[in-house]
Amino acid sequence: MALDKGIDEELHALAPLLEEYAQVEAAMSAPETLADPMLMRKMGRRFAELSRVKTGAERYLRAKDDLIAARELAQEDPSFASEIPELEDELRAAHESLLKILAPREPEDALDVILEIKAGEGGEESALFASDLARMYSRYAESKGWSVTELSSTPTELGGFKEISLAIRAHGTPLPEEGVWAHLKYEGGVHRVQRVPVTESQGRIHTSAAGVFVMPEIEDDTQIVIDPNDLRIDVYRSSGPGGQSVNTTDSAVRMTHIPSGIVVSMQNEKSQLQNKEAALRVLASRLAAEARAKKEAEACAQRLSQVRTVDRSERVRTYNFPENRIAEHRTGYKAHNLDRVLEGELSPVIDSLREADEAERLAQAASR
Repeated sequence: MALDKGIDEELHALAPLLEEYAQVEAAMSAPETLADPMLMRKMGRRFAELSRVKTGAERYLRAKDDLIAARELAQEDPSFASEIPELEDELRAAHESLLKILAPREPEDALDVILEIKAGEGGEESALFASDLARMYSRYAESKGWSVTELSSTPTELGGFKEISLAIRAHGTPLPEEGVWAHLKYEGGVHRVQRVPVTESQGRIHTSAAGVFVMPEIEDDTQIVIDPNDLRIDVYRSSGPGGQSVNTTDSAVRMTHIPSGIVVSMQNEKSQLQNKEAALRVLASRLAAEARAKKEAEACAQRLSQVRTVDRSERVRTYNFPENRIAEHRTGYKAHNLDRVLEGELSPVIDSLREADEAERLAQAASR
C-alpha cells in the first residue's frame, strides 16, 4: 500500500536520529556529563525527544509486521481476513503519530521564557490592563505547574504597571511540546481591551492596549556573548508607584547595551549584584530573540509576529469586558468566558494557536 512506501522512506531517514539516540544514551552516563548539571539537562531533554522517535518507529514497525502476517495468514485461512481492517487502522494511526513526532519543531520549544508586558495607549487604564495580563499569565503558569518570578516592574498609583517582566519556568526537563516557550510563544503582540475604566465617570467604554513580548530564556552564557565594554551601567535607588524611593541604597540597575540600544532596568532584587545578574540574563535573552527574529526575516520564515509598537491596529487579541468576550484574531477563536480566561483559563485560546501551528508543521512534514 502507498502508506507503507511513504513511511518506509521516512523510516530510512530516521536512521541518523536512532543512531543519535544510542549516542546520547551512552553520553548521559559519562563522567563529564554527570559533573555538569546544565549539560545533563540538555542531554536529558534531547534523550526524551529521541526516545519518542524511537518509540514511534517501533510502534509503526510492529503494526506493519502484524498487518503483513495477517495478510499472509488470510491467504491460507480466510478467518484471519477479519483482523486486517483493524490492523490497517493501527498502521494508519501509528503513521500519523510518527508524523506528529517528526514534524519540525522550534529548537527553543522546551525552553523557559521571559515575558514582558508594557502599557500602551490608554494611560492609567492601559497600565491596569497590563496588571490584569500579568495576573492572567501567572495564573495560567501556576495551572501548568510552572514557577513565576517577577524580574522587574514599574507600578502606578492605581495598582497597574507601566511595564513588568516575568520569568516563567518549568520544573525538570519537559518535552518540547510541553515546554513553556511551546505554549507562550504565540502570546507576543498587542492585546486590546474594551471596558469602562475605573477613571471614567460617565460610564463610557474605552479601548486601550498593552504590548506583550515573549522570548525564550537562553540557558547559558555561551549562546550569547556580551562584551562588558559594550555595556553602560547606571545605578540608582529603587522606586515605587509615583516614583517615590523605596530603598536607601543604590541597588537598582539600568543596563544599556550600546551596540543595540537595548536598555534593561532591574530593581526588584535586594542587592546591586543580584539586579546586575538579572539584567544580564534578560539582556542576553533579548539579544538572542533579536538575532532569532533577524534570522527568520532573512530566511522569509517569520511566523506569528511579535509586538513592535503598542498600537491598537496591530492587535492580536481583544478582551471585551461588557460582552465577557475573548477574541483571538489570528485563528478566529471566540468565547464568552473572559472572566475565566483572566483567571488563568487560557488553554483553549492557546490551543487554537498551537493547533493551527501544528497543522502547518504537519503539512511541511508530509510534503518533504
